[in-house]
Amino acid sequence: MKNLAIALLLTGLTLTANQTLAAKPGSTLDKKTATAQQQQKLNLNKASIEQLEAVPGIGKAKAQAILAYIQEKGPITSQKQLTEVKGIGDKLAAKVAQYVSFN
Repeated sequence: MKNLAIALLLTGLTLTANQTLAAKPGSTLDKKTATAQQQQKLNLNKASIEQLEAVPGIGKAKAQAILAYIQEKGPITSQKQLTEVKGIGDKLAAKVAQYVSFN
């Protein structure tokens, strides 16, 4: 009987803890996750050639073209402006925009 009472108590505590710790929509956990994802994006205008080459879809030539564009015309501020870089079209710009920020 004593073992049954302990088992029920532990089950109740486990269920309560799971409900308390579960992520809820709009909770701070979601905000932290969103912030972490934003922090993981590479700042396109401050990136080195090596960092740019690591972005999916960007090789050495496109990385050099991005840096040359930034040096000649200034910071790239949008996905649309990224398409002005030689060799980068709408499709690639959309893909790259997932991994970079423009600020």
